[in-house]
Amino acid sequence: MSEEKHLPYNESELYKVRHSAAHIMAQAVSELFELDEAKIAIGPPIENGFYYDFELPRQLVPEDFKAIEKRMRQIIAAKQPFEKKVVTSEEAKAQFANQPYKIELIEGLEAGGVDEYGEPLEGETEISFYQHGEFVDLCRGPHVEHTGQVNQASFKIMSIAGAYWRGDEKKQQLQRVYGTAWQKPQDLKDHLWRLEEAKKRDHRKIGKELGLFYFSEDIGPGIPLFTPKGEMLRHLMEEYVRDVQTRYGYEHVWTGHIVKEDLYKKSGHLENYKDSMFPPMVDENVSYRLKPMNCPSHMILFKEMGKHSYREFPMRFSEFATLYRYEKSGELTGLTRVRSLTQDDCHIFCTPEQVESEFTLALNLVKEVLDRYEFTDYRVDLSLKGDTGKFVDDPEKWEQAEDALRSALIKNKVEYTEAYGEAAFYGPKADFIAKDVLGREWQLSTIQVDFIQPSKLDLVYIGEDNSEHTPVVIHRAVTGSTERFLGVIIEHYAGKFPLWLAPVQIVMVPIADRHNEYAGKVAAQLREAGLRVKVDGSRDRMNAKIRNHTKMKVPFILVVGDKEMEAEMVAPRARDIENLEPMSVEKFIELVSE
Repeated sequence: MSEEKHLPYNESELYKVRHSAAHIMAQAVSELFELDEAKIAIGPPIENGFYYDFELPRQLVPEDFKAIEKRMRQIIAAKQPFEKKVVTSEEAKAQFANQPYKIELIEGLEAGGVDEYGEPLEGETEISFYQHGEFVDLCRGPHVEHTGQVNQASFKIMSIAGAYWRGDEKKQQLQRVYGTAWQKPQDLKDHLWRLEEAKKRDHRKIGKELGLFYFSEDIGPGIPLFTPKGEMLRHLMEEYVRDVQTRYGYEHVWTGHIVKEDLYKKSGHLENYKDSMFPPMVDENVSYRLKPMNCPSHMILFKEMGKHSYREFPMRFSEFATLYRYEKSGELTGLTRVRSLTQDDCHIFCTPEQVESEFTLALNLVKEVLDRYEFTDYRVDLSLKGDTGKFVDDPEKWEQAEDALRSALIKNKVEYTEAYGEAAFYGPKADFIAKDVLGREWQLSTIQVDFIQPSKLDLVYIGEDNSEHTPVVIHRAVTGSTERFLGVIIEHYAGKFPLWLAPVQIVMVPIADRHNEYAGKVAAQLREAGLRVKVDGSRDRMNAKIRNHTKMKVPFILVVGDKEMEAEMVAPRARDIENLEPMSVEKFIELVSE
């Protein structure tokens, strides 16, 4: 784990630079049109950049970008101070009399402290402007001191997209202009390189090229179809986690694909996740749902297994279950956002006193798995309860759960950032945010502490005092979902999977038909040694075969001809090792084993 202390993004200097760049861009875009023709909405910093939403008299096109950037550089060169002014709602409305989106925002602030996204604001409501030069915007900040602190060589307008006002498809569609801004020119160059590299590594592109998975309109959106090679990858990933979990004392269970809707009413999931569930199936007046999560099923299994004593704890149930979530079609993205997903899910039933030790065990398991996949730079977000109504109202249990999770992180010397309002509806969670080789962050593993659902589902155990108590449940996922994690590692490795994970580790390439028998004999020896081997008996020439399997990123290609057959050797070509000499089959097995 990275030792560098993580400063929250919204407190960083880069956040101020991007927020300021958004205002500068809003001024530049507005000046392309006649006074009051440009209606401005909102313009926040986002990951890797910023955007601003506009209603404009014409559609912007990429050819406009140079003019916008040119004007932005002029504004930056003027070193105009960003000046804050706190105003009354009347003054704010007068300033933005011809800006309907700003008026709506002001009315939200006036009515009850609602920000630009309709979310409640903490503390007293303050209406403020930020002004640089002639441009005034309704804004809370923060900003840099003056426009000159945005580096002229470190920003770029990136793209235009449609966006509904406040994300509501019933409201006006606006033009969203995206930009990126950095503190140094080299940072911008690195970012643009990463974007190009990310295109090359796109798991949808590589997955199709390597023949791993497909999507079909005949099946439906968000439901991936895995080829034999793709299924081998899934199997290897799940088998590895299963083996690690077994070594750590987890037991594996199975709880099916559909569940009575009433169970989700009891657990609270129907109220909180109804929009993410597929419609009910009704049989003899009983409604069933495709299972979108495992926790209620595991808790019912715990109940059905009879009375439990504290002496049985901790009980650790794991399951590789395929779940079904009704994601909106516009939000589906390859394997990273699907409608059928397989989670490496676990629920640990324990006493309150065991929470810390069980968290430590889960943490060590997560570290081991992430290290194996070469995710060594990661941080932890501690997601806590917010003030919105989505959280179960039980302050005492929330405080108990948050204290337990915070204490476990501190005792394990794990640095974390607190994120209020990001918890699950039933309890706080520690999310592991890992960086891939391009520096992109992915939320992978999670550990959650739940003092609430067990009592809602009437779970009990007999304590040391011979009285009934409610167990604590720790929810834990290591790789999250097989599909999403596979999408991430395809991009992380650019399709060049490490040898242990490669669905085909070795391809035998016989030079001519007379070498096929020997190639088959060698392949049998390699399979006996536990290796995944294929023989290319096609009519293609040797060089074409080598070229094809090199494109498929196979770790080893073994060429066999007359010399190899006579000497009972192989001529290996390795993806990651240069200049290998011909060697015996036994020596090659030894090399691969190492």
